[in-house]
Amino acid sequence: MEYGICNLAIIPLRAEANDRSELVSQVLFGESFEILEWKDNWVKIITAHDSYTGWIGRLQFIMLGHMAYKRFKQTPPPLTYRPVTQGWKIENNSILYLPMGSSLAFLEGTTCHIGDERFEILGDIGEPDNLAVTATSFLNTPYLWGGRTHFGIDCSGFTQAVYKLQGINLLRDASLQAEQGYTVNSLRETKLGDLAFFDNAEGNIVHVGIMLSNEKIIHASGKVKIDTIDEKGIYSEDFKRYTHKLKTVKRML
Repeated sequence: MEYGICNLAIIPLRAEANDRSELVSQVLFGESFEILEWKDNWVKIITAHDSYTGWIGRLQFIMLGHMAYKRFKQTPPPLTYRPVTQGWKIENNSILYLPMGSSLAFLEGTTCHIGDERFEILGDIGEPDNLAVTATSFLNTPYLWGGRTHFGIDCSGFTQAVYKLQGINLLRDASLQAEQGYTVNSLRETKLGDLAFFDNAEGNIVHVGIMLSNEKIIHASGKVKIDTIDEKGIYSEDFKRYTHKLKTVKRML
């Protein structure tokens, strides 16, 4: 087996080995993965934290040893808890602006040693906040299919990012997250942090959001926003109609 680790701030994870292919997710600084296949300028990977598969450019990571990969799987490295943290690459004085939730791999003091590269952490990485504070920090983040950061995020990327900063790993897609946790019987019984899932006409899970109360939900739809929810689903004040049909509510905490 071969392994790699992201040494850039954010890299796209694509469905196929092509720059024009669909963005299915992103890999953040310090996140590791197993290499499944090499193809020209592309590498097929499966991510360590959520077992998600896709293609990345072969110049957008560095190799990682088996023992280090195993260690990161067992004990994930510290995270950045601020939306933007400056990471200074010592060798060439370049600056990486690390998104919230980046992994500070091989951190010693304020320096990350990734392979032969050294990154000095200049900004404050912050401290863990409660779930509501973390979730609302994403308000007005634009919707981006496959996104996982404050610069663009999709619905399941949003829920995954918030929970990651609570120390809980969710799977990547809404349909996969719906298979985790425990079912909450009704909205009256929901608590802060429960995940509400929504389906389409065929009954497939297509959307997810975080319950702030039994009447309010925060979710990524156009942008990250707070809407009203009832047993029918999400009622959008912007559109003056229901936009998502409620399927189920799950408790992860």
